Amino acid sequence: MVLNSSGQALARIFRSVRHQLAELVHVCAVYLGLAVLVTVALSLTVPALKEQTRQVHTALLASLRPASLQIDLFSLPERGFSFGALLSEPDWAKSEWAEAPLTDSMPDADQPFSQAMAEADDYVIPGVTSEQSKALRSYIARKYRIAHKAAGVLIQNVFQVARQRELDPQLVLAVIAIESRYNPFAESHVGAQGLMQVMTRVHKEKFVDFADGVDAALNPLANIQVGTQILYDCIKRRGSIRGGLACYVGATGPGDGGYGNKVLAEMRRIALASGIAPSFKL
Repeated sequence: MVLNSSGQALARIFRSVRHQLAELVHVCAVYLGLAVLVTVALSLTVPALKEQTRQVHTALLASLRPASLQIDLFSLPERGFSFGALLSEPDWAKSEWAEAPLTDSMPDADQPFSQAMAEADDYVIPGVTSEQSKALRSYIARKYRIAHKAAGVLIQNVFQVARQRELDPQLVLAVIAIESRYNPFAESHVGAQGLMQVMTRVHKEKFVDFADGVDAALNPLANIQVGTQILYDCIKRRGSIRGGLACYVGATGPGDGGYGNKVLAEMRRIALASGIAPSFKL
């Protein structure tokens, strides 16, 4: 009888211990699951919060600039826009801090990019201060993970080509960002190539003057020249920036799948980072 009672007592103790261990394992599993969920949530939200914080910080710095450098960055993209204003003398040409006159000749787009890199000894851009030039180069090089020297050569070339076409250079820089993320060898599933994703089979005639023919689309300098010409033609045909961007991306209907919003949003970020006022209201 005594043995029986002892056995029952031990069984009760064993069941109690087992029950407590089961509860402990259950609680640990719940907390582990919560920890995993929190880790996943933080990994998804922290980068976005960091980017938003950076943009707010940049916007605050922009608001503290002198009035002559203030930019209307948050008005609607087409507010007060007309194509005549786009093709009139842009703001950078009227600015009192312009440093040098524009050149009359287009850059040599047949020049190998490696040669342009080798010959680049400074990154002076007419109408842009050295601080703005450095800020713009740093933003593009850091965000799109390209060499600072390459970024400087590309920016210099874009400013020269875009101004020859009477386009805002920062608009062209934004198109490159959305189209290829500054990868000169990018190619889409439909055959668009290079920095500005030029459809070589559609615009074959624009490459006849290049020594490499359509293969020049993979030369950053040639791609910028042809892509900027196509963008200019699209804006002229449609009569507005948004219409031109829709044309550039090949949209034939009323919508462009958000392409124009992406380009103009990136242009806002470029303008904020560089402190260079756009030539039209964003």
